[in-house]
Amino acid sequence: MGRHLAAAVLAMVMLLVCAGPGTCEGAARPGSRNAAEDLLLIVDFQNVYLPGSYWSCPGMPDAMRNTLAVLSAPNAPDYLMTAFIAPEEPEGRWALYNEEYSGINGDAFLSEFAEEIRPYATDGHMVFKSVYSSMECEEVQAAMEGKKAVVLTGVVAECCVLATLMDAIDMGYEVVYLYDGIAGTSEKDEQMILRLAGYFAPVHVTVMSCAEYIAAISGDAGDP
Repeated sequence: MGRHLAAAVLAMVMLLVCAGPGTCEGAARPGSRNAAEDLLLIVDFQNVYLPGSYWSCPGMPDAMRNTLAVLSAPNAPDYLMTAFIAPEEPEGRWALYNEEYSGINGDAFLSEFAEEIRPYATDGHMVFKSVYSSMECEEVQAAMEGKKAVVLTGVVAECCVLATLMDAIDMGYEVVYLYDGIAGTSEKDEQMILRLAGYFAPVHVTVMSCAEYIAAISGDAGDP
């Protein structure tokens, strides 16, 4: 877990470097992509993050709809959907986490995938995790065999999405950050992580909208 602490410190430094309401200068521009080399990783679209719920992400409905557009694209990449489930045998600070949020994590409905995206949560496409980063899951690591890029959507931008982003970078993968398929607990937090993602472009991260990604894998990407 030490690298996640380092990532958090790095994030704070990057926020001092980055500026503006969108991505940082130097973010990669959209281009043609081979979807066979990508894994679409859909992080934690669960009921607990819906607007009005305990850990509300107001932009989650729009993020899900944009993600669904990618999933239904003719040349859609392989995908996995993750869901955070509290650890059964917590170690270290996770024991405190379980104690602090036992009421929320004990509610089965809150842990379920949101209704709009649930049809895609089929056998072979679901991964349950008990840490923030989806890259820690053996199923995700196995699915990345032969792949070059992690295509990210999901929630929460400043928590599980950020942890996944940093881990994927450290593992040597390109990260495609689909910013309008990602939601945080506020628009300010979404923009904060978007600026951070843009800082790592173009070497580690490519920042795109879902529509731009669909165009790129369809061979329709042109000059912006």
